[in-house]
Amino acid sequence: MPVQDLLIAELIKQYQTFTGWGDSDSWTNQDFINLSDKIQEKTGASISHVTLKRIWGKVKYNSLPNTYTMDTLVQFLGYENYRVFSSQFAAPQQLPGDEQPPVSNKQRKKRSLSKPLTLGILTLAVLLLVIIIASRVEHPKPAPVIRDSDYSFNSKTVVTSGLPNTVVFNYDARKAPYDSVAIQQSWDRHLRVNVSKNGHQHTSIYYFPDFYFAKLIVGGRIVKQHELLIKSNGWLPVVERDPVPVYYKKEDAIADGKLSLPQQRIEERNINMQPNPPHVIYTNVDDFGEIYSDDFTFETAIKNNYNEGAAACQQSTVYILCKGTAMWIPFGTKGCVSNLDMYFAGYQVSGKQTDLSMFGVDFGDYIPLKITSHAGKAKVFVNNKLVYTIDKKIDRAKIIGVLYRFEGTGAVDYVRLKNDKVNYDEEF
Repeated sequence: MPVQDLLIAELIKQYQTFTGWGDSDSWTNQDFINLSDKIQEKTGASISHVTLKRIWGKVKYNSLPNTYTMDTLVQFLGYENYRVFSSQFAAPQQLPGDEQPPVSNKQRKKRSLSKPLTLGILTLAVLLLVIIIASRVEHPKPAPVIRDSDYSFNSKTVVTSGLPNTVVFNYDARKAPYDSVAIQQSWDRHLRVNVSKNGHQHTSIYYFPDFYFAKLIVGGRIVKQHELLIKSNGWLPVVERDPVPVYYKKEDAIADGKLSLPQQRIEERNINMQPNPPHVIYTNVDDFGEIYSDDFTFETAIKNNYNEGAAACQQSTVYILCKGTAMWIPFGTKGCVSNLDMYFAGYQVSGKQTDLSMFGVDFGDYIPLKITSHAGKAKVFVNNKLVYTIDKKIDRAKIIGVLYRFEGTGAVDYVRLKNDKVNYDEEF
């Protein structure tokens, strides 16, 4: 098998373990869409689900993946780049300067005469070793059977809403054929914790409001999972920090009819604006009622209030959060549109391969944004002009939240989300 194929096989194997989704032969189209979404969230780079399916061999494609794609794939797993990944798993090859010195005719003749004798001795030794090992090694036992029905898994939040929030997981995994099983908070493999199969409870802290699929995993296989909605208790201003974000009260960020966290408030918490500008988030996660990604109208107006130093691109993103997926519309200065990516419940486009200059804006004033979605298709309006139409089928999912993410800091003027059954209107 060519080295490239071996490396891709190893990559796929690691993705199966890392995601906890099991054998990728059984992955569906939606799984690859979700994986594309997760790669985008973690690395900031975009790989379409179609490209992923080509690499996984689900779609016939004769060309090899480019370096950008392979670098992104291994960075999701924690490697620096594809070269580092390759060096760890590719078979060693002879390097320039490692050549052996030339062999004389006399040496060559001597070696050729000794080869049959050497091969005979080696063959006998190998046969003897195989016989000895075979006599001592027991026949391998069949893999244990794992039945989903043998397990139970549920949870409850310690507080009804608000962050941080501890979740108490109750589980029964006594029939697991292994000493330990795992509980995973969401799609993120880093949030997986091993627990005793004889235990019955485990607790985890959730730091961001969102919709999650909590998972009980046995032998690398998901045997149970359930929905988990972590609510925000209204608008929650947050500055991203790892591992624990910096929380603010809603009152800290609402003034003069705007939702805005001033630079002064950020620096009061000893958060530096340079050389690496923070990301400010405003989010509201709740059960808004019967409103879905394929039938709604959303209106808002935003402004990025910081453009110093490394924040020159003023990247800002408006998210509509859904059960199991999301929609996001990106903005930035006109010179930085190559960095933008848009996603809309299964539909994805990257500024690296597509002209997204319609989302390059001047944040000298508030930028009105309007999204209309109906019958599985959507239209995006910026500054009261239609700039993008999504005419492919949009996945249907229940809307559970709105989130704004600003490089540096930013402000929101109003938020309106509605259909025939829901009418959410926030003027701050």
